[in-house]
Amino acid sequence: MSEKVGVLIRAESGPGVLHQLTGVIAECQGNIASVEIIEDLPTGSTLYFEVDLPKPPEALIQGLRSLAVVREASLVNTLQKIYGKRVIIIGGGAQVGQVAIGAISEADRHNIRGEHISVDTIPLVGEQALAEAVRAVARLPRASALVLAGSLMGGEIENAVRQVRAQGLLVISLNMAGSVPEAADLVVTDPVQAGVMAVMAVADTAKFTVARLKRRSF
Repeated sequence: MSEKVGVLIRAESGPGVLHQLTGVIAECQGNIASVEIIEDLPTGSTLYFEVDLPKPPEALIQGLRSLAVVREASLVNTLQKIYGKRVIIIGGGAQVGQVAIGAISEADRHNIRGEHISVDTIPLVGEQALAEAVRAVARLPRASALVLAGSLMGGEIENAVRQVRAQGLLVISLNMAGSVPEAADLVVTDPVQAGVMAVMAVADTAKFTVARLKRRSF
């Protein structure tokens, strides 16, 4: 059975460094789940990998440390273990703040019981900016639910919502003008309640499933 591990590497910067690192991971039969170049400067780079390994990770760390380009390699907890699932809140500033109150309060209740749920917010205005942000959520690691908090959203934002829902992302919308509520999984009038329900929907410690609801507007 494989184990997902986090690997933090400080190495020289230049062409071919990433190729050497991934070569060692492949030799250890590791499957790279994610990779991030945290810092890339002429003086050196810092990289973070999450790797599924079928064997204990010590051999991987030793293999990485044996490379001439590697200055330091160490095991760290994965971001999933530290931050867990992510609830993303996008929209108008006032509504975003109210949704965040509900989401953070509910996440705290579940995290005390051993869950790991984090909440990210970004106030934005403008159809194009919002549509691009919605599509980008599907590319964010560990994103489990998106809450759209605004008073008017439609057009290209609706198309973006349908696209990310097709990729498996849960989308909750405030009850607002425009066509976005028609495209969302769930429509909630009260912003605080929307934040609470978003966290409940993704928490393993909650007995709440959107698919079992008999209606989708609250």
